[in-house]
Amino acid sequence: MRPAELRARARIALAGLAECRACPRDCAVDRLHDKWSACKTGRFAQVSSYFPHFGEEDCLRGWRGSGTVFFAHCNLRCVFCQNFDISQALKPGVAPRGTPPDRLAGMMLELQDLGCHNINLVTPEHVVPQVLEALSEAAEAGLSLPIVYNTSGYDALESLKLMDGVVDIYMPDFKLWSAERSRGYLKAEDYPETARVAIAEMYRQVGPLRWDDDGVAVRGLLIRHLVMPGCLDETRAILEWIAEELGQATYVNLMDQYRPAGRVSGGRFAELDAPIDAREFSAAIGFADSLGLRLDRRMPDPTLRRRNRWM
Repeated sequence: MRPAELRARARIALAGLAECRACPRDCAVDRLHDKWSACKTGRFAQVSSYFPHFGEEDCLRGWRGSGTVFFAHCNLRCVFCQNFDISQALKPGVAPRGTPPDRLAGMMLELQDLGCHNINLVTPEHVVPQVLEALSEAAEAGLSLPIVYNTSGYDALESLKLMDGVVDIYMPDFKLWSAERSRGYLKAEDYPETARVAIAEMYRQVGPLRWDDDGVAVRGLLIRHLVMPGCLDETRAILEWIAEELGQATYVNLMDQYRPAGRVSGGRFAELDAPIDAREFSAAIGFADSLGLRLDRRMPDPTLRRRNRWM
């Protein structure tokens, strides 16, 4: 997308911060004047870290890493969050420090200069206006890498429409299927329906995941799902929806790295206070295979394997 179009999109998005509905929380606070509510983020986005990431899916990390920008805070309140310290641990009333657009653009350009395969925006749901503002500056300065939108899936449809033609690879989580568990574990009863609408829009924009000749993803949708203890029914429902609504060509990463974290302690969420059972994860893989979904197997393309120095 041309810088002029990015600037136009950014202006529209930034104007909306005056009565913010950038995410499904619809807080309607004036973030242009540094007011904030659920996302704990005012006028400027906050970046907790940025670096070439070699822990992402093989098709994203390649052999030079995914240029990851971690945004602080989140519009969800997952009780099991493994990044609780940067997503939720801001004390009430403490004014957050922001990252101005020129600095955010500079981070993206630094990652490009380091040779990263893409710019990977982690938890961008609440900072779409700020991302567009920074991307317009970075594009003018020569940013040309694919943009990865790495999200919880709790995204506003209008924000996603502003990203149409900007994002190359959408990588949403689909955490939970039921409203009841979403209310208890995510503090967002509307999460399942919101995620379904958002992911369908992402798929409409970019279609199935595609690679270049080196096995590095260049465009499309990659859905992540963290298999959680005692929640195999959630996993089954999510995988069925993906297969039926989006199709078997959809690329899915079933993740087995759940561990008790965040607020999962003290007995309140005792059912989550244990690592994932290997039998449950095996059952999830088997069910995905039975649906014919394309699963991430953590085995690089042969071309990519030759170029990956760590293999």
